[in-house]
Amino acid sequence: MAVLPICKLPDPVLRQQAQEVTEINGKLQGLIDDMAETMYAAPGLGLAANQVGQLHRLIVFDVSHKEGGPRKPRVVLNPCITAREGEIVHEEGCLSVVDFAAEVRRHARVVVKGQDRQGKPIEITGEGLLAVVLQHEIDHLNGILFIDHISRLKRGLYLRRLKKQAAAR
Repeated sequence: MAVLPICKLPDPVLRQQAQEVTEINGKLQGLIDDMAETMYAAPGLGLAANQVGQLHRLIVFDVSHKEGGPRKPRVVLNPCITAREGEIVHEEGCLSVVDFAAEVRRHARVVVKGQDRQGKPIEITGEGLLAVVLQHEIDHLNGILFIDHISRLKRGLYLRRLKKQAAAR
């Protein structure tokens, strides 16, 4: 397994839509393992393939590790939110949006359908933090970042700071 470089804003790959996974092979399995290793090394709660420059509809996540439990990485290929309800406001950060966090309004409960790493159909019901992580990572696959869910003013301030930092380098 390898720790992959994480793409950072303003990398254009973060704004692209990922493509459906149609072939499950050794290369994809290696990417899944590398993404899990990268997520833990970062450290993060989830990682979408776009974040490592791969446009596959693939996410890895592990919220149990944050709560002090052992590592239990989970994988969803071609994830799709099929049901959503309630509302939660949660502070989010992102491995691709450096040095910034903000409160984001999301659904409190979601149902996600997709496939496991062998291609078998799975359904995950997430509430609270798990619901937030699932929505955040699926957004990535659609080219959406958590900063797209905050006010234009806050987003603008962050983007100006990012440009200023890039110009200073």
